[in-house]
Amino acid sequence: MDMYSDLSEHHYLLGSMFPEANTRELWEAYKLSDDQLAFFEENGYLANIKLLEHDQIDQLNRELAEIMDPTHPLHHLFYEFHSNESEDANSVLFHSLGHWRITPGFHDILWNPRFVIPASQLLGNRAVRFWHDQLFCKPAHHGGVVAWHQDYSYWTRTTPMQHLTCWVALDDASSENGCLQYVPKSHRWDLLDRTSLAGDMEGLERFLTGEQKKQFANKVAIEMPRGYATFHHPLMVHGSYENRSPRSRRAFVLNVFADGTVSNTDEAVLTGVPAIATGNKMQGQFFPLLFDPATIR
Repeated sequence: MDMYSDLSEHHYLLGSMFPEANTRELWEAYKLSDDQLAFFEENGYLANIKLLEHDQIDQLNRELAEIMDPTHPLHHLFYEFHSNESEDANSVLFHSLGHWRITPGFHDILWNPRFVIPASQLLGNRAVRFWHDQLFCKPAHHGGVVAWHQDYSYWTRTTPMQHLTCWVALDDASSENGCLQYVPKSHRWDLLDRTSLAGDMEGLERFLTGEQKKQFANKVAIEMPRGYATFHHPLMVHGSYENRSPRSRRAFVLNVFADGTVSNTDEAVLTGVPAIATGNKMQGQFFPLLFDPATIR
Protein backbone atom coordinates (compact mmCIF):
# COMPACT_ATOMS: atom_id res chain seq x y z
CA MET A 1 0.00 0.00 0.00
CA ASP A 2 1.21 3.49 -0.87
CA MET A 3 2.16 5.19 2.42
CA TYR A 4 0.74 8.42 1.01
CA SER A 5 -2.67 7.06 0.02
CA ASP A 6 -6.01 8.14 1.51
CA LEU A 7 -6.79 5.44 4.07
CA SER A 8 -10.53 6.25 3.94
CA GLU A 9 -10.56 4.08 0.81
CA HIS A 10 -9.97 1.00 3.00
CA HIS A 11 -12.84 -0.18 5.20
CA TYR A 12 -11.01 -2.92 7.04
CA LEU A 13 -8.07 -3.38 9.38
CA LEU A 14 -4.76 -2.55 7.70
CA GLY A 15 -2.42 -3.80 10.41
CA SER A 16 -2.19 -6.17 13.36
CA MET A 17 -2.90 -3.77 16.24
CA PHE A 18 -6.42 -5.20 16.71
CA PRO A 19 -8.31 -8.40 15.87
CA GLU A 20 -11.50 -8.38 13.83
CA ALA A 21 -14.60 -7.98 16.02
CA ASN A 22 -16.50 -10.91 14.56
CA THR A 23 -16.31 -13.72 17.11
CA ARG A 24 -18.49 -14.66 20.05
CA GLU A 25 -15.33 -14.89 22.17
CA LEU A 26 -14.50 -11.20 21.60
CA TRP A 27 -18.12 -10.21 22.18
CA GLU A 28 -18.10 -11.94 25.55
CA ALA A 29 -14.71 -10.41 26.44
CA TYR A 30 -15.63 -6.79 25.70
CA LYS A 31 -19.38 -6.48 26.08
CA LEU A 32 -20.75 -4.14 28.71
CA SER A 33 -22.59 -5.50 31.73
CA ASP A 34 -26.24 -4.82 32.46
CA ASP A 35 -25.14 -2.53 35.29
CA GLN A 36 -22.92 -0.51 32.94
CA LEU A 37 -25.71 -0.15 30.41
CA ALA A 38 -28.10 0.95 33.14
CA PHE A 39 -25.58 3.54 34.39
CA PHE A 40 -25.29 5.00 30.90
CA GLU A 41 -29.05 5.14 30.54
CA GLU A 42 -29.43 6.92 33.87
CA ASN A 43 -26.47 9.31 33.72
CA GLY A 44 -25.73 9.78 30.02
CA TYR A 45 -22.14 8.55 30.14
CA LEU A 46 -19.97 5.55 30.97
CA ALA A 47 -16.31 6.03 31.90
CA ASN A 48 -13.17 3.98 32.55
CA ILE A 49 -13.50 1.49 29.71
CA LYS A 50 -10.10 0.14 28.67
CA LEU A 51 -9.55 0.49 24.93
CA LEU A 52 -5.77 0.37 24.44
CA GLU A 53 -2.62 -1.34 25.68
CA HIS A 54 0.53 0.69 26.36
CA ASP A 55 2.26 -0.30 23.12
CA GLN A 56 -0.83 0.74 21.15
CA ILE A 57 -0.92 4.10 22.95
CA ASP A 58 2.76 4.64 22.18
CA GLN A 59 2.14 3.93 18.49
CA LEU A 60 -0.74 6.40 18.34
CA ASN A 61 1.28 9.09 20.12
CA ARG A 62 4.09 8.64 17.58
CA GLU A 63 1.58 9.04 14.76
CA LEU A 64 0.06 12.06 16.50
CA ALA A 65 3.43 13.79 16.71
CA GLU A 66 3.90 13.29 12.96
CA ILE A 67 0.52 14.58 11.81
CA MET A 68 0.48 17.64 14.08
CA ASP A 69 3.09 19.06 11.71
CA PRO A 70 1.26 21.25 9.13
CA THR A 71 3.91 20.29 6.55
CA HIS A 72 2.95 16.60 6.68
CA PRO A 73 2.50 15.37 3.09
CA LEU A 74 -1.08 14.24 3.76
CA HIS A 75 -2.12 17.37 5.62
CA HIS A 76 -4.72 18.12 2.92
CA LEU A 77 -6.74 15.07 4.03
CA PHE A 78 -7.80 16.66 7.32
CA TYR A 79 -11.42 17.88 7.37
CA GLU A 80 -10.29 20.53 9.86
CA PHE A 81 -6.92 21.40 11.36
CA HIS A 82 -6.39 23.99 14.09
CA SER A 83 -2.92 24.27 15.61
CA ASN A 84 -4.64 26.45 18.18
CA GLU A 85 -8.40 26.75 17.93
CA SER A 86 -8.48 29.38 20.69
CA GLU A 87 -6.07 31.74 18.84
CA ASP A 88 -4.60 32.67 22.24
CA ALA A 89 -0.93 31.70 22.61
CA ASN A 90 -1.44 31.38 26.37
CA SER A 91 -4.39 29.03 25.98
CA VAL A 92 -3.54 26.44 23.34
CA LEU A 93 -6.03 23.84 22.06
CA PHE A 94 -4.92 21.70 19.14
CA HIS A 95 -8.05 20.38 17.43
CA SER A 96 -8.40 18.44 14.20
CA LEU A 97 -10.75 16.13 12.31
CA GLY A 98 -9.89 13.47 9.74
CA HIS A 99 -6.69 11.84 10.92
CA TRP A 100 -8.17 8.36 10.30
CA ARG A 101 -7.40 9.04 6.64
CA ILE A 102 -3.70 9.60 7.28
CA THR A 103 -2.06 7.04 9.61
CA PRO A 104 -2.65 3.28 10.01
CA GLY A 105 -3.05 3.31 13.79
CA PHE A 106 -5.69 6.04 13.83
CA HIS A 107 -7.36 4.29 10.92
CA ASP A 108 -7.48 0.87 12.56
CA ILE A 109 -8.65 2.13 15.96
CA LEU A 110 -12.08 2.55 14.35
CA TRP A 111 -12.42 -1.24 14.15
CA ASN A 112 -11.03 -1.98 17.64
CA PRO A 113 -13.34 -4.62 19.23
CA ARG A 114 -12.99 -2.89 22.60
CA PHE A 115 -14.61 0.15 20.98
CA VAL A 116 -17.16 -1.17 18.50
CA ILE A 117 -18.74 -3.81 20.74
CA PRO A 118 -19.67 -1.38 23.57
CA ALA A 119 -20.64 1.23 20.97
CA SER A 120 -23.11 -1.16 19.38
CA GLN A 121 -24.66 -1.97 22.76
CA LEU A 122 -24.97 1.72 23.70
CA LEU A 123 -26.70 2.36 20.37
CA GLY A 124 -29.32 -0.26 21.20
CA ASN A 125 -27.50 -3.27 19.75
CA ARG A 126 -27.50 -1.60 16.34
CA ALA A 127 -24.91 -1.71 13.58
CA VAL A 128 -22.30 1.03 14.05
CA ARG A 129 -21.32 3.46 11.28
CA PHE A 130 -18.45 5.95 11.49
CA TRP A 131 -19.22 9.69 11.61
CA HIS A 132 -15.87 11.43 12.18
CA ASP A 133 -12.84 11.53 14.47
CA GLN A 134 -11.22 14.35 16.44
CA LEU A 135 -7.97 15.13 18.23
CA PHE A 136 -7.89 17.41 21.28
CA CYS A 137 -4.44 18.21 22.66
CA LYS A 138 -3.59 20.56 25.51
CA PRO A 139 0.10 21.23 26.08
CA ALA A 140 1.56 21.46 29.56
CA HIS A 141 1.39 24.84 31.32
CA HIS A 142 -0.72 26.67 28.73
CA GLY A 143 -3.44 24.28 27.53
CA GLY A 144 -6.81 25.82 26.68
CA VAL A 145 -10.40 24.93 27.48
CA VAL A 146 -13.11 23.09 25.57
CA ALA A 147 -16.23 25.04 26.46
CA TRP A 148 -19.36 23.34 27.80
CA HIS A 149 -21.44 22.01 24.90
CA GLN A 150 -23.59 19.20 23.55
CA ASP A 151 -22.15 17.29 20.61
CA TYR A 152 -25.41 17.06 18.70
CA SER A 153 -25.58 20.85 18.51
CA TYR A 154 -22.81 20.46 15.89
CA TRP A 155 -24.40 17.44 14.22
CA THR A 156 -27.96 18.47 13.32
CA ARG A 157 -26.91 18.01 9.69
CA THR A 158 -27.53 14.31 10.32
CA THR A 159 -30.74 12.74 11.63
CA PRO A 160 -32.32 11.11 13.60
CA MET A 161 -30.33 11.65 16.77
CA GLN A 162 -28.84 8.17 17.22
CA HIS A 163 -25.22 9.17 17.76
CA LEU A 164 -22.51 8.29 20.29
CA THR A 165 -19.19 9.83 21.32
CA CYS A 166 -16.13 7.98 22.64
CA TRP A 167 -13.33 10.08 24.20
CA VAL A 168 -10.00 8.27 24.68
CA ALA A 169 -7.07 9.43 26.82
CA LEU A 170 -3.58 9.33 25.27
CA ASP A 171 -2.13 10.75 28.52
CA ASP A 172 -3.25 10.14 32.07
CA ALA A 173 -6.19 12.55 32.39
CA SER A 174 -6.86 14.40 35.64
CA SER A 175 -8.52 17.56 36.88
CA GLU A 176 -5.09 19.19 36.98
CA ASN A 177 -4.34 18.72 33.27
CA GLY A 178 -7.82 19.36 31.91
CA CYS A 179 -9.71 16.07 31.82
CA LEU A 180 -13.22 15.77 30.41
CA GLN A 181 -16.06 16.83 32.72
CA TYR A 182 -19.77 15.95 32.58
CA VAL A 183 -23.02 17.26 33.99
CA PRO A 184 -24.69 13.94 34.86
CA LYS A 185 -28.22 13.41 33.52
CA SER A 186 -27.98 16.47 31.25
CA HIS A 187 -28.59 14.10 28.31
CA ARG A 188 -32.27 14.49 29.22
CA TRP A 189 -32.20 18.22 28.45
CA ASP A 190 -33.41 19.63 25.17
CA LEU A 191 -30.92 20.63 22.50
CA LEU A 192 -29.24 23.91 23.47
CA ASP A 193 -27.72 26.60 21.27
CA ARG A 194 -24.03 26.03 20.66
CA THR A 195 -21.16 28.26 21.68
CA SER A 196 -17.57 28.76 20.56
CA LEU A 197 -15.77 25.48 21.26
CA ALA A 198 -12.52 27.03 22.46
CA GLY A 199 -13.92 30.31 23.74
CA ASP A 200 -15.65 31.17 27.00
CA MET A 201 -15.77 28.04 29.17
CA GLU A 202 -19.08 29.13 30.68
CA GLY A 203 -20.61 30.49 27.46
CA LEU A 204 -23.39 27.91 27.55
CA GLU A 205 -24.75 29.39 30.78
CA ARG A 206 -26.78 32.06 29.02
CA PHE A 207 -28.92 29.36 27.40
CA LEU A 208 -29.70 27.49 30.65
CA THR A 209 -32.76 27.54 32.87
CA GLY A 210 -32.37 28.14 36.59
CA GLU A 211 -32.80 24.45 37.30
CA GLN A 212 -30.18 23.49 34.72
CA LYS A 213 -27.72 25.95 36.27
CA LYS A 214 -28.25 24.25 39.64
CA GLN A 215 -27.40 20.86 38.09
CA PHE A 216 -23.96 22.17 37.16
CA ALA A 217 -23.09 21.89 40.85
CA ASN A 218 -23.10 18.12 40.31
CA LYS A 219 -20.52 18.12 37.49
CA VAL A 220 -18.00 15.29 37.62
CA ALA A 221 -14.38 15.14 36.48
CA ILE A 222 -13.62 12.02 34.43
CA GLU A 223 -10.12 11.13 35.60
CA MET A 224 -8.71 8.11 33.76
CA PRO A 225 -5.38 6.45 32.97
CA ARG A 226 -4.14 6.70 29.41
CA GLY A 227 -5.70 4.13 27.10
CA TYR A 228 -9.05 4.33 28.86
CA ALA A 229 -12.22 5.77 27.36
CA THR A 230 -15.51 7.35 28.26
CA PHE A 231 -18.67 7.12 26.15
CA HIS A 232 -21.42 9.74 26.18
CA HIS A 233 -24.84 10.55 24.78
CA PRO A 234 -25.09 13.21 22.00
CA LEU A 235 -27.02 15.59 24.30
CA MET A 236 -24.63 15.14 27.23
CA VAL A 237 -23.31 18.51 28.43
CA HIS A 238 -19.52 18.26 28.71
CA GLY A 239 -16.34 20.29 28.50
CA SER A 240 -12.83 20.50 29.89
CA TYR A 241 -10.91 23.17 31.77
CA GLU A 242 -7.47 24.57 31.01
CA ASN A 243 -4.23 22.69 31.55
CA ARG A 244 -1.76 24.58 33.74
CA SER A 245 -0.04 21.41 34.95
CA PRO A 246 3.46 20.26 33.89
CA ARG A 247 1.88 17.34 31.95
CA SER A 248 0.31 17.33 28.50
CA ARG A 249 -3.25 16.13 27.95
CA ARG A 250 -3.70 14.43 24.61
CA ALA A 251 -6.89 12.66 23.59
CA PHE A 252 -8.74 11.47 20.53
CA VAL A 253 -12.46 11.15 19.93
CA LEU A 254 -14.45 8.66 17.85
CA ASN A 255 -17.93 9.78 16.83
CA VAL A 256 -20.34 7.22 15.44
CA PHE A 257 -24.03 6.76 14.71
CA ALA A 258 -26.39 3.85 14.22
CA ASP A 259 -26.59 2.54 10.69
CA GLY A 260 -29.57 4.13 8.96
CA THR A 261 -28.78 7.72 9.94
CA VAL A 262 -29.46 10.09 7.02
CA SER A 263 -28.24 13.47 5.81
CA ASN A 264 -30.21 16.52 6.92
CA THR A 265 -28.61 18.94 4.46
CA ASP A 266 -27.81 19.23 0.76
CA GLU A 267 -24.45 20.75 1.63
CA ALA A 268 -21.25 18.86 2.42
CA VAL A 269 -21.34 17.52 5.99
CA LEU A 270 -17.53 17.59 6.29
CA THR A 271 -15.02 19.75 4.44
CA GLY A 272 -13.82 18.03 1.28
CA VAL A 273 -16.42 15.25 1.47
CA PRO A 274 -19.00 15.04 -1.34
CA ALA A 275 -22.47 16.13 -0.27
CA ILE A 276 -25.13 13.53 0.54
CA ALA A 277 -28.58 14.81 -0.40
CA THR A 278 -31.13 15.41 2.33
CA GLY A 279 -32.88 12.19 3.32
CA ASN A 280 -30.21 9.92 1.86
CA LYS A 281 -28.37 7.43 4.01
CA MET A 282 -24.99 8.34 5.47
CA GLN A 283 -22.69 5.77 3.89
CA GLY A 284 -19.91 5.36 1.37
CA GLN A 285 -16.18 6.04 1.49
CA PHE A 286 -16.21 8.50 4.40
CA PHE A 287 -18.84 6.83 6.61
CA PRO A 288 -17.88 3.14 6.74
CA LEU A 289 -19.77 0.43 8.57
CA LEU A 290 -17.58 -0.51 11.54
CA PHE A 291 -19.52 -3.31 13.21
CA ASP A 292 -22.75 -5.22 12.82
CA PRO A 293 -23.72 -7.48 15.76
CA ALA A 294 -25.54 -9.73 13.29
CA THR A 295 -22.15 -10.87 11.94
CA ILE A 296 -20.96 -12.34 15.25
CA ARG A 297 -20.31 -16.04 14.83
